Amino acid sequence: MDPQPDPGPQKKDGGSQPSLRLNFVLSMAYQVLIVILPMITAPYLARVLGAAKNGIYSFTASYQTYFSMFAALGTISYGSREIARNRKDRPLRSKLFWEIELMTVVTSTLSIIAFLLFIYTRDRYRTYYIPQIMAVLAVMFDISWFFTGIEEFRYTVTKNALFKLAGVILIFLFVHKPEDLMIYIIILSASTLLGNLSMWLYMPRFLDPVDFRTLRIRRHLKETMVYFIPSIATSVYTVLDKTLIGEITRNEAENGYYDSVVKLINIMKALTFTALNSVLGARISFLFAEKKYDEIRRRIETSINYILFMGLAICFGLSGVAPRFIPWFLGPGYERSITMLILMSPIVVIIGVSNCLGSQYYTPSGKRAQSARFIIMGSCVNLVLNLFLIPRYWGYGAIAASIIAELVITILYVAFSGESFHPIVLVRDGWKKLLAAVLMFGAVRLIDPFFHANFPALVCEVVLGAAVYTGALFILRDSFMTGFCMDLVRKTIFKKRLRS
Repeated sequence: MDPQPDPGPQKKDGGSQPSLRLNFVLSMAYQVLIVILPMITAPYLARVLGAAKNGIYSFTASYQTYFSMFAALGTISYGSREIARNRKDRPLRSKLFWEIELMTVVTSTLSIIAFLLFIYTRDRYRTYYIPQIMAVLAVMFDISWFFTGIEEFRYTVTKNALFKLAGVILIFLFVHKPEDLMIYIIILSASTLLGNLSMWLYMPRFLDPVDFRTLRIRRHLKETMVYFIPSIATSVYTVLDKTLIGEITRNEAENGYYDSVVKLINIMKALTFTALNSVLGARISFLFAEKKYDEIRRRIETSINYILFMGLAICFGLSGVAPRFIPWFLGPGYERSITMLILMSPIVVIIGVSNCLGSQYYTPSGKRAQSARFIIMGSCVNLVLNLFLIPRYWGYGAIAASIIAELVITILYVAFSGESFHPIVLVRDGWKKLLAAVLMFGAVRLIDPFFHANFPALVCEVVLGAAVYTGALFILRDSFMTGFCMDLVRKTIFKKRLRS
């Protein structure tokens, strides 16, 4: 007997499209939370754990990431794409979900076994690896890709927000000294696992019963490998640098300095483009299926314009305030992180552009294999440079290798993006923002000697920098700034007319 559709979700899934604006607001609100929470916990952990203990966690977590990555096997990107393409067909969508999820169960089980064998062979930091088994297990129950595919972001946002807030509360309650590193690792791993398990409570609303005998799990293996291979390559310049710093330098503090800067950059990346790409990626997959290529091109160009606006401001803004910001944010003993932050800040813009094209063009258009080749090329560049630069320059060498590798990938992405994105857009939309960002940097550094080293001075520099940046863009008649102002004026006038 054919399964009967659930009237509630079926109407929602097949009748009207999910609100793109609502999804963006929800995703952006979550990204703001991601920004705020580390801004609260990072200074606290930098002080109570210290650079060395933070470095130990960074080093051990890098190995855990490899096993978690194999457990996922590319299903996060592949699964959301397949669900997005078939979201109107509830029976097929249900079958796809179980096929992909059962494959993840198999790969996660193999990963956990391999991780246990790895832990058995390690004497250094063995006790810190053990609780991170929960983080690998969490991959088995991670079904966020399904909700991304059907564009129901409220479920993932609510879950992530609640469990992250709970984790922060537990950190402040139980982590008070360097010896509490084990407690900190347990909190992080357990909150991830419990958060993923909680998502299963919503699934009956969106799935029909399926005959498990008809499932074809192996047919997805080849496709997921197309996503898995670039994830391996990506790990070379996002995780391997921490592994190599730990193995080559044998200096926990250096990994602590480096990881603190990486966390700051990740916060800026979340603020700049993560919310945008997570929402538009699923929508553009749908637009490709509908063959609406003009709308795809328009959305990508708008996204790039936004990324340049935010990314260049953050890049030059961070560089300008770094000497004052790091001592205030991380506390004493992190002076080496100042130079690291300045060196790494351009990566926000570089990754922003490549991430946008990857999630909004290469993945939705089915060109993930081509994207994988570009990422592999960049990872090879990064690996070679890491092996040469880290032994001599330690963390600075890892930063240089990452920037060069990301630049290689971005250039390849832009050059081969075809008719969906023209490189001239970067020049057309970017030169005014670059000029404004340089003026902002100069203004901040010019007034810096006149302030005392305290938080009010930092706030003054940030406010001045923002004023110079936006003012310069307004004078230069930048398209993003003028468009934003015009939208604001229209909404204000519209609201006044409604009230009258």
